[in-house]
Amino acid sequence: MHPDLGQLSPRQRELVDRWLPGATVERDHSWGLVGTTVLELRGPDGASYVVKAGDAGDHHIAREHAAHRQWLEPWTSIGRAPRLVHGDVEARLLVTEYLPGELVEGTAHEWDPDTYRQAGGLLVRLHGQSAVLDDGEFERRQKEETLAWLGRPHRIAAETAAVLTEEVETWPSPRSVVVPTHGDWQPRNWLVHEGHVGVIDFGRADVRPAYTDLGRLAAQQFRTRPELEEAFLDGYGSDPREPDTWLRLRIREAVGTAAWAFKVGDEAYEQQGHRMIADVVEELLANTGD
Repeated sequence: MHPDLGQLSPRQRELVDRWLPGATVERDHSWGLVGTTVLELRGPDGASYVVKAGDAGDHHIAREHAAHRQWLEPWTSIGRAPRLVHGDVEARLLVTEYLPGELVEGTAHEWDPDTYRQAGGLLVRLHGQSAVLDDGEFERRQKEETLAWLGRPHRIAAETAAVLTEEVETWPSPRSVVVPTHGDWQPRNWLVHEGHVGVIDFGRADVRPAYTDLGRLAAQQFRTRPELEEAFLDGYGSDPREPDTWLRLRIREAVGTAAWAFKVGDEAYEQQGHRMIADVVEELLANTGD
């Protein structure tokens, strides 16, 4: 077995050794905040691969497998997403081709409208593959998850948490049109290679309303750079947001961001969550006249 795959379980190392005998680790791309290991390997054929391995509590790898099997062809067919090479859902392991490119986050590409125009064009390809009307499950789950985060340990001020809880408890559960979504659509999951935007990381892929894929961008890059939002919507071709459902999503994202970041010890991301909460609470109070 590979001596440099110590982060992986014995079963995962066994599979990597079978799939890519003699491969060597070139780089560790893991975040270190969650139990997912991401390694770039040089295979016996000289090609580069990415190995993603989850720990015992991981549920993201199964979503990645499903996304690769069902939804990524509009991107892989034009070289904008990596192709799945090997996978074992039970072992929480997958191997994909390495997708070349520079990560958009933290570079000049993050503030280039063309990046967002391309990202919008890519996203509409994903969303456009299918659309079904659910039975209210998405809205029910969003309400339950938001209340659950508010009930767990966090550093949201008690008065603010009370305002949010009162609001969330009133949420209805209307039916939603759901489509294939990426689930973490933002510059940290985009690459630029030879002027073209590509996409990585499908661990949050699922069927949801289309507007949910705008949540991260609205809280970050769109918040101060409206020209990026304009370019994105130009690439996408329309704006899938509607005021009531969009506000509910923003509240869910704000609470989840602050509480999850506190749980894993990511203070910078937690502060973003508190800023997002301040924005939605200000809007709620303005709507009620308080």
